[in-house]
Amino acid sequence: MSSPVLITRVVTFDPEEMARRGRLGAAARHARHDPRPYTAAARAGFLRKLEQAIDPDNALPPEERQRRVVDAQHAHMRRMARISAEARQRRARGAREDAGVQR
Repeated sequence: MSSPVLITRVVTFDPEEMARRGRLGAAARHARHDPRPYTAAARAGFLRKLEQAIDPDNALPPEERQRRVVDAQHAHMRRMARISAEARQRRARGAREDAGVQR
């Protein structure tokens, strides 16, 4: 009787391909199931973090604290959108430069 032979294969993916696969998987999962239960803990943690940053001593009235948390959340999302837009512009500018197109 011969010994079993272990065959290994190394598969590598570039980060862009992995991101595409992840987005596809997330879209498929969200098409079948409501995503809110899966992300509830993360959302709650994010809001707690904002609340702690805004009112570390818990000195504000609950309504004012909540108003500020909502504003901080909006500010965070707008900041992320700006960073994302700047990254897209840099990528587009780089693609144009690689193609020899000037603007």
